[in-house]
Amino acid sequence: MTTILVIDDEQAIIEVLEAYFEKEGWKVASAANGVEALKKIKQLNPDIVVLDLMLPDISGEEVCRLTRNESDVPIIMLTAKSAEDDLINGIVIGADDYVIKPFSPREVVVRVKALLRRIKKAANKDLLQFDNEQLVIDQVKKEVKLKGEVITLTPNEYRILVTLSSYPGRVYSRVDLLEIIQEDLAYFDGYERSIDTHIKNLRKKIEIDSRNPRFIETVFGMGYKFRRELDA
Repeated sequence: MTTILVIDDEQAIIEVLEAYFEKEGWKVASAANGVEALKKIKQLNPDIVVLDLMLPDISGEEVCRLTRNESDVPIIMLTAKSAEDDLINGIVIGADDYVIKPFSPREVVVRVKALLRRIKKAANKDLLQFDNEQLVIDQVKKEVKLKGEVITLTPNEYRILVTLSSYPGRVYSRVDLLEIIQEDLAYFDGYERSIDTHIKNLRKKIEIDSRNPRFIETVFGMGYKFRRELDA
C-alpha cells in the first residue's frame, strides 16, 4: 500500500489531506513539526512526503535538505511563498513538486498521483525482468540475477546485456555493440571475434543451454538480439 507522510503544524490541513488520501486507498501518517518529521521519514520510509515549509521548530527547507542527505523519497512542498525565487529554491534543495497555499485538496491528490506515476515509470525502466522473473536486471544496483541468484558479469558483458534487453527484438550489429562498450575498432582488427567472445561468455552465465540460447539470439549475417517473446 502507498504510504504518504503529511508534515504540517495545522491539524486541520492534516485532517483534510488525510481524508482525501484515504479515499484513494493510500495509507497516511502525519507529523506536526520538523523533528518528528525526520524521525518518521526514517521509521516509515514513506512513498511520498507532503511537506509544509512553515514548521514551528525546523523549517521545511531544512527538513528537505536533511532528508535529501539520506533519502531520495519524493517530496511535495506546501508553501505560502509564491515568489519565483522561493519556488526555485525549493526545487534546488530537493523538492520534486510544490503546491501554493491556499490550495485545493484535489490539486494535491492530482500532484501525488502524477508523482507516483513518474516513480513507477522510473522503477520499471530501471528494473528489467524476463521469463517470469527468471532473469532480473537491476540497473540501479548494477546487479543481474538468474533464478534469484546473483551472477557475476564483467563490465562489458553487463553493458551488452542491458543494451540488448532494453530493446527486445532490435538487432544490434557487432559494430553497434563495440561502440556501446567503447572498444576501439582501429585497435581491434578482429572486432567481430571480440564481440562474439563477449556473447559466448555471457551466454554461459545466463543461458541454461548456451548452444540453444533462450535470451540472446544470433541473427546470422547481422548481429544479435534479445528475444521479444519472453514474458517481461
